[in-house]
Amino acid sequence: MSPIPLTVAGAEKLRAELHEMKTVQRPAVIAAIAEARSHGDLSENAEYDAAKERQGFIEGRIAELESKLANAQIINPALIDADGACVFGATVELKDFGGNVTVIYQIVGDDEANLKEKKISISSPIARALIGKYAGDIVEVVAPAGVREYEILNIQYIYYLQELVNNIDNYFILLKQIYFPEFNCKP
Repeated sequence: MSPIPLTVAGAEKLRAELHEMKTVQRPAVIAAIAEARSHGDLSENAEYDAAKERQGFIEGRIAELESKLANAQIINPALIDADGACVFGATVELKDFGGNVTVIYQIVGDDEANLKEKKISISSPIARALIGKYAGDIVEVVAPAGVREYEILNIQYIYYLQELVNNIDNYFILLKQIYFPEFNCKP
């Protein structure tokens, strides 16, 4: 399998989901299966069938997450010497000549893309057009809606560091839960 590019934040999000699947959802579905079994006849037990189906989904998702993380190429754009060029993980401010509006996107891996969060996939037409370009360049993007022109106004590589500073408490809690589960306390 080829490497899967992920930002540091994207990798942490996948690790958190994997942790949730293994420590919360898997035990819950095992308990649901045991409960359904205690009701007797499994041939007509809808609860049992639903729990087994849910278990299959959870185990499949765990395998998928483990595979993605094992093949992840984790990239922190703040640590890349891009010499001003647009690279994976960069946050790019663009002027859309078609609508005369300014937009800001971060170029992320396919699994992290979320237009509501202004995160675009590295494989999207706009990201492919931006990679390797510099502030001041004008790029043409061929998309299903037609050709659009953008001017690159600014490129930043510090997005993850800003996010980390803004959410430092949440990251420490998350890291503690993932890497030191023996210290987790439940109220």
